[in-house]
Amino acid sequence: MSDPAVATLDKTSWWGRPMGGHDVLRIALPLVVSSVSWTVMTFVDRMFLKWTSGEDMSAAFFAATVWFASLCLPLGICLYVSTFVAQYHGDGQPKQIGPVVWQGVWIALLAGPILLFAAPVVAQVFNVADHGPEIQQKETLYFYILSVGTPAMLLAQSFSSFFSGRGQTLVVMWIDTIFVVLNLLLDYLWIFGHAGFPTMGIAGAGWATVVALWLKSLTYLLLVLQKKHRRQFDTFLGMWWDLQLLRRLVHFGAPSGVQLLLDVMGFSTFVLLVHRIGSLEAEATTMAFSINTLAFMPIWGVALATGILVGQRLGEGQDDLAARATWTALWIALGYMVLISLLYLVIPEFFLFGFFVAGADETGQQIAIKSMATNLLMFVAAYNLFDAAAMIFVCAIKGAGDTRFVLKLSLVMAAMLVLVTWLGIEYWELSIYGCWGLFTTWIWVLGLVFLLRFLQGNWRKMRVIESRVKESPTLASPTPGPIPS
Repeated sequence: MSDPAVATLDKTSWWGRPMGGHDVLRIALPLVVSSVSWTVMTFVDRMFLKWTSGEDMSAAFFAATVWFASLCLPLGICLYVSTFVAQYHGDGQPKQIGPVVWQGVWIALLAGPILLFAAPVVAQVFNVADHGPEIQQKETLYFYILSVGTPAMLLAQSFSSFFSGRGQTLVVMWIDTIFVVLNLLLDYLWIFGHAGFPTMGIAGAGWATVVALWLKSLTYLLLVLQKKHRRQFDTFLGMWWDLQLLRRLVHFGAPSGVQLLLDVMGFSTFVLLVHRIGSLEAEATTMAFSINTLAFMPIWGVALATGILVGQRLGEGQDDLAARATWTALWIALGYMVLISLLYLVIPEFFLFGFFVAGADETGQQIAIKSMATNLLMFVAAYNLFDAAAMIFVCAIKGAGDTRFVLKLSLVMAAMLVLVTWLGIEYWELSIYGCWGLFTTWIWVLGLVFLLRFLQGNWRKMRVIESRVKESPTLASPTPGPIPS
């Protein structure tokens, strides 16, 4: 039965037309809520740790970034399951959806234990960072704890793609929100030692995240194996290893994972180098990035929805509607970012208040950190629009299968960010503001290059699946993505 509200929409308006505002936001809003809920959890987690000590906050921020970088390659493949699901859904191949989800699960089951056992090797980066023995000890502890949740993180992402790729984003929203609330509750109990629990500090924050991740992955598994899903999508019979499908998933998903790794490594190295300037600069940078993450994560939700809609429309053979969905998402993202950027400039103290204990007298160092963080938010406001554009266009072309270009560009851009930041600190002796100026310029270039790639239009003829759509004289013939030999 059709929705009466949808039937009354003006099909010629920006809002009511196919892939207009209504269609995009219907998929995007639940993903926005999901993204924001996870980011709120991270933000409050850092805020709680700041109340214990600034060192705890900085240690958790850097250790979490290193942890995320360590799982980027398999996570990128698991994330890319949603693109396959979207294109199979659009192409009318429901029996392929269950099997491709399970190929992502196999990746998670193989990579999770490997990363867990490799944690001691990865943790050596904290020795290289040389942030001081006390902070280094906290970074290592937090990283080891998060590593226990690595398999759960990968499993949850693969299973959630079953719903998000088909446009069932409300399911993802509710599950993510429920377990973020659980995470926050455990944070409060375990960091500060309430309700009879011991005071665990930074370790409590880590274990809260791990418990929430494992419970979330188990919940997704139970939902995916529901009887209706087993019948329609082969979510039980399709759980076996399918070498051809797995190779196709890795062929397209691995570049996406490497791209994610390169981006995180470039960002992590930037943060690492900034830490070498001084502890004040390190705390201010951590605050600014934490605030910006909270603000831009809604755009990440819109970008994920863009990739899903592009995949579904290309699966149907409608590349023009895929392009329209991308432009609609871009205007939504830019409108939001304009508002956020203005708020950064006008009321920066609104975003900073949570990092300082209410009613406590501020020391000279705290005043200096707050002033510096306020100035850094001006740089964030300067690059926000380009950051939003980059996210939208990246997800759009990845939703088509253009992951090789994304990988090559990310390799160049990540190396460039690391090089200029290192030169800026070691040879040009730039201040914290000079380094952030370099970072802002880097974001500008990234956004413009991805815009040009989208306008070039190569993505319109790309597919990651073996399409069944018949050629139409009015539509570009869908071209299956290559399978590696």
